[in-house]
Amino acid sequence: MSWDDEIVVRDVTNAGLVVSDRINRDVAAQTDLEEALEASRYTSHPYSTHPREWPPLVEVMDTWELPAVLIERYNAAGGEGTALCGVFPEIRRAWASVDNSLFLWRFDKWDGQCPEYSGEEQAICAVGLAKSKPGVFVEAIQYLLVLATPVEGVCCCGRGDGTDPYEEVSLQLLPEYTIPSDGVTMTCITCTDKGRIFLAGRDGHIYEMHYTTGSGWNKRCRKVCLTGGLGSVISRWIVPHVLKFGAIDPIVEMVVDNERHILYVRTEDMKLQVFVLGPKGDGPLKKVAEEKNLINQKDAHYGGRQSTGSRPSNRSAKPSIICISPLSTLESKWLHLVAVLSDGRRMYLSTAPSSGNSGAVGGLSGFNNSHHKPNCLKVVTTRPSPPLGITGGLAFGALSLSSRTQNEDLALKVESAYYSAGALVLSDSSSPTMSSLLIVSRDSSTQSSASAGLGTTARTSRALRESVSSLPVEGRMLYVADVLPSLDIAATVQSLYSELEFSGFESSGESSEKASGKLLARGDLSTQHILPRRRIVVFSTMGMMEVVFNRPVDILRRLLESNSPRSLLEDFFNRFGAGEAAAMCLLLAAKIVHTENLISNIVSEKAAEAFEDPRVVGMPQLEGSSAISNTRTAAGGFSMGQVVQEAEPIFSGAHEGLCLCSSRLLLPVWELPFMVMKGGLVTISEDGIVACRLSSGPMQVLENKIRALEKFLRSRRNQRRGLYGCVAGLGDLTGSILYGTGSDLGAGDQSMVRNLFGAYTRSIETGDGRTSNKRQRLPYSPAELAAMEVRAMECIRQLLLRSAEALFLLQLLCQNHVTRLIQSFDINLRQELVQLTFHQLVCSEEGDRLATRLISSLMEYYTGPDGRGTVEDISARLREGCPSYYKESDYKFYLAVELLERAAVTSDDEEKENLAREAFNFLSKVPESADLRTVCKRFEDLRFYEAVVRLPLQKAQALDPAGDAFNEQLDAGIREHALAQLQQCYEIITSALRSLKGEASQREFGFPIRPAARSSLNQASRDKYIRQIVQLGVQSSDRVFHEYLYRTMIDLGLENELLEYGGPDLVPFLQNAGRESSQEVRAVSAVTSTRSREGLSGAPIPSKQTKYLDLLARYYVLKRQHVLAAHALLRLAERRSTDAGDVPTLEQRRHYLSNAALQAKNTSNSGGLIGSARGAFDDGLLDLLEGKLAVLRFQIKIKEDLEAIASRLESAQNESCSESNRNADTNFANTVREKARDLSLDLKSITQLYNEYAVPFELWEICLEMLYFANYSGDSDSSIARETWARLIDQALSKGGIAEACLVLKRVGSHIYPGEGVVLPLDLLCLHLEKAALERVASGVESVGDEDVARALLAACKGATEPVLNTYEQLLSNGAILPSPNLRLRFLRSVLVVLREWAMSVFAQRMGTSATGASLILGGTFSLGQTTVVNRGVRDKITNAANRYMTEVRRLALPQSQTEAVYRGFRELEESLISPSSFELY
Repeated sequence: MSWDDEIVVRDVTNAGLVVSDRINRDVAAQTDLEEALEASRYTSHPYSTHPREWPPLVEVMDTWELPAVLIERYNAAGGEGTALCGVFPEIRRAWASVDNSLFLWRFDKWDGQCPEYSGEEQAICAVGLAKSKPGVFVEAIQYLLVLATPVEGVCCCGRGDGTDPYEEVSLQLLPEYTIPSDGVTMTCITCTDKGRIFLAGRDGHIYEMHYTTGSGWNKRCRKVCLTGGLGSVISRWIVPHVLKFGAIDPIVEMVVDNERHILYVRTEDMKLQVFVLGPKGDGPLKKVAEEKNLINQKDAHYGGRQSTGSRPSNRSAKPSIICISPLSTLESKWLHLVAVLSDGRRMYLSTAPSSGNSGAVGGLSGFNNSHHKPNCLKVVTTRPSPPLGITGGLAFGALSLSSRTQNEDLALKVESAYYSAGALVLSDSSSPTMSSLLIVSRDSSTQSSASAGLGTTARTSRALRESVSSLPVEGRMLYVADVLPSLDIAATVQSLYSELEFSGFESSGESSEKASGKLLARGDLSTQHILPRRRIVVFSTMGMMEVVFNRPVDILRRLLESNSPRSLLEDFFNRFGAGEAAAMCLLLAAKIVHTENLISNIVSEKAAEAFEDPRVVGMPQLEGSSAISNTRTAAGGFSMGQVVQEAEPIFSGAHEGLCLCSSRLLLPVWELPFMVMKGGLVTISEDGIVACRLSSGPMQVLENKIRALEKFLRSRRNQRRGLYGCVAGLGDLTGSILYGTGSDLGAGDQSMVRNLFGAYTRSIETGDGRTSNKRQRLPYSPAELAAMEVRAMECIRQLLLRSAEALFLLQLLCQNHVTRLIQSFDINLRQELVQLTFHQLVCSEEGDRLATRLISSLMEYYTGPDGRGTVEDISARLREGCPSYYKESDYKFYLAVELLERAAVTSDDEEKENLAREAFNFLSKVPESADLRTVCKRFEDLRFYEAVVRLPLQKAQALDPAGDAFNEQLDAGIREHALAQLQQCYEIITSALRSLKGEASQREFGFPIRPAARSSLNQASRDKYIRQIVQLGVQSSDRVFHEYLYRTMIDLGLENELLEYGGPDLVPFLQNAGRESSQEVRAVSAVTSTRSREGLSGAPIPSKQTKYLDLLARYYVLKRQHVLAAHALLRLAERRSTDAGDVPTLEQRRHYLSNAALQAKNTSNSGGLIGSARGAFDDGLLDLLEGKLAVLRFQIKIKEDLEAIASRLESAQNESCSESNRNADTNFANTVREKARDLSLDLKSITQLYNEYAVPFELWEICLEMLYFANYSGDSDSSIARETWARLIDQALSKGGIAEACLVLKRVGSHIYPGEGVVLPLDLLCLHLEKAALERVASGVESVGDEDVARALLAACKGATEPVLNTYEQLLSNGAILPSPNLRLRFLRSVLVVLREWAMSVFAQRMGTSATGASLILGGTFSLGQTTVVNRGVRDKITNAANRYMTEVRRLALPQSQTEAVYRGFRELEESLISPSSFELY
């Protein structure tokens, strides 16, 4: 994948890692001043001089005479008046006072103006400049000039013209802002960045001038003594000249540390005091420390150890403190103040109780504790004074100053001093002829190769080494000040570096000019690309002069301009190192260094040639010779068992210089987010405002520098200069050397490069120094190493180009109000924006995605309904400024969006469709890069569903052309990622389906959906569009999408449309989704056993897949595939759910089985099977389904009976008096309920139902039905069936007596008759019931009719009298069974009933009526003609039986009164069958 032809993702990402590593190393190399001072104590000398042959390090840029009016006034005073002078760098003005007159003029350029202020009669004793407090004066008054006289203090305001803040300054007296001095002469005035004004008096006290707008009786200006007590009041007002409470020690200097909010005071007696101003600098003044004998103190931290290389101090005169200066946090976290002594030494002091170094290398442990509360003042270390007699012969590094010794009479005599951001200016008067300025600044040169060979350690590499320069000066130095950078440069620097923790901006509230000047403390090497040369202005008794500090790049420029000998250039590279020197060559060649004068083309070309010169930057090579020496043993023999470390390639200084230059350019933005929340919030809120961290100006400056550097590299590549020329020329032959690996080189190509660079092989020397005759070839040839370096530099060039384009994009967003552009983003996307770093924006896919999202919002702003232009307007800028973020495909995409905008507002349907189709054609060319989620919403609004379906499918094909989503041979993670990308495309189509169906779709981002376009549709239109989407989707060959579409349609309830328009892969999809087994599919062509199918059907099916199987069955029914439909329904009926909450009810299972049986009956109409095979399969399937349906009915009945039992038990619990009985009933009821629930879970076999449910709970009626259904014949004597009947009858008798038993017999018997005797044992039932009836009648328990049992037996046999009569005859013939005469008499009564029923049934059959109707006829008139219709054979049987049983009645040993009725009955029956007249008796 590539962003464009110039930029490759992989290369930019790799280069980003290199830049990140270089930035981290540069940050880690930043040394705290305390650590550097500690390390310098172990070097031979802490100072070095500048090479004499080089351009000077420090030089006088310009000199000015003092204004003539000032000289005249001073001369008029005779040199005896009070004269003061100073510089206000904030307003670019110098000042001087003579008695009561103050003169103010511009020091950086003479404009002919030198206004004089002489409003007071008293001589001016102190002058200060303060920032005006906001809200007190008008906005034009930015500074206050404070004048102090022995009588009063006066404020004057300064006004600017508003265009150039330094062009014109007018002074105006503020009479209402005047305070009396109360007899105290002020010695100095200092101000804070908060606008507070402090005055120091000769009485040793500190005063503050408070000023406000004033109201009522409140004074607008007043003076407050901050350090005085009762003694100071008495001394001033009662006896000011007589009574003194102590010696007065006047204050001579006050300085403010605006970062730490500390005020330092130096008195005339060299006493130092420390005052804190509160956490934010606006609190009350509080004294925390005071030290007097600091010069006599030894170094507290280092135990007073004398620094190496310092010369003996002059003991004839005690040194004094000349000046004090606060140290910025950028210089040190633990050193807070530097005091310069009269002998040139510097004392570094701290207000912290303990040092941050604590013996640890680096001293970085204190970085997080820089805002500690000051509570002391102590000397941490003392820096020796710089050497005298600077002649240029001093070598650098660890070498000694010179061979001569220094005497005490050569000690420095410092009259005044100035220290700022690592630079020290001393006014030395030790020479009797002329004063000189000693300027001490940090030496920026790196360790040379010669120094590295002298045993340089990590400690000495961090040591502070300073360069000393000397300038002769006429007169005495009175005042020194920094010339602050211009406002635009300062604003750029502060904007870029303000968020860096090590920049020193985060805790400073000073102006951008002062704050950016402090960045110089980081050293010239890391800031010379962004900061101009350092300049100071020196105010002396003879005039003023401007001194500039030449940076290393300025020295290199001068060397190249002056056509210096090549040896000087080589010396420069050796001193600074090839990498640093090459980086400076890049700054000059690309013209990105800040200079006062433009860099000429000649200098630029010479710098480019030096950058490409292998004699100074070196060649890529392998890491030393360790790869060879490691293969040798100590004795010189070759060790086969030793691990050989492969040598790593080391690139030349040109590559290192490019890395340094690139990392320093990108440092201010690289690891910081480019978006921030306004107000300093960390987390995003719904109403939070997100804005760019940098303004357009600084980003423009940075972009120009980066583009200039990239343009230079690209031009050298195109011109094939340096390694580019050799490697690119080789690439013309092989075609891959520039972007390939060294292995791509052919033998001829390697030979050619070897001739260019020389063969890179080394002889292996033996331990005794002799050269071996064998040569070992290293892993890479010179050509391969050169190609690797060129490729690495090309990657960095691409990174620079990508970074410049990112900056251009951010500027464009800022110019179009980025806050408004991202206002529509959701909270998660805004959170991603404020967390995304510039590094990620440039190098990551996530950054590219968010950039695309921002461009989308920008295009919406331009092309929306209230837009500001057309696609062509903004696209031209994007394609030119950031083509890797705004590609050709994006251009086509937004052209399509513009067409869709036009289509949305047109009312002509034909034009609307033409515009939509044109947009669709544009997007079809770039489907993989389009944001289809938003654009398809536009097509959906236009009802152009062809694009809604085809565009996402085209993008899915482009994202996964190889089909990785369903390639089982690939890793699961790759498949899941590919499938996730495809699903994002598919979701667009299914979202349109949801919208048409009426369900809420996911919230879309990007272009808004127009309410007018979302007009309501009638149901017919919705159905039409749904069918269109489904048909278009089914036409696709993407089977993964088909599955996604089918699932969505099922979820939306579009089953009918799915079954009607589904593709040929619908059946496999439903089978796989429902886990259809392959054995069931093959059942269409071969008859399988019932057992195997039954086992397959009972497989567990998850609840979410049941609907797929149900749809499959519906599909089979719709397509008249009855066999397959029956199998699918059977599986649904027998499924076991994995979810307890989704278990189908038994009624649902019965419904499935009933439908399955219906489909099996319709199989004969199917053309799937033919002939006898179809008939056999249909019969077997139908029998199977009907059998399962019958068993299911048993299960339903058992469940209902168990639930009824449980209900009865639960209702009977309240009536039970015994606690034990109640508990027993409860436990049993719970058991019954559990069994009933178990029956609801799945289908049970008939064996389970009989053994586990029916028998244990005495459901004998169902047991008998199951035995009959199963055609049970398990035992020869039918004991199980007979016993079951006996239990059933006993159960009925116990419940309701003979009446209940007869009802049960009628109900059960009629269900199972006709059947084998095994199932319906009439003898057992007859004997059991007759005996029970006799016993109950005899005992009086129940009144039983003579006909009840016999009629129950007849009903059980469905009216068949012969089986019942045979049963009675069999029992009556066995006297052992019926020994009791009463029992035999009862049997005979029942026989009489059976015979009568038999006669009536025969007559009814002949007459065509029922038995009841026959009885009515027989009870009326009966003619002889009617009797002829009675079957003679049946009549004879009945007559013989009646005659025989009459005889049996007579034989009973019972009284005639008991048997007479039975006897008469048999006789009358016999007579009725013989004599027609006898029928009237009935």
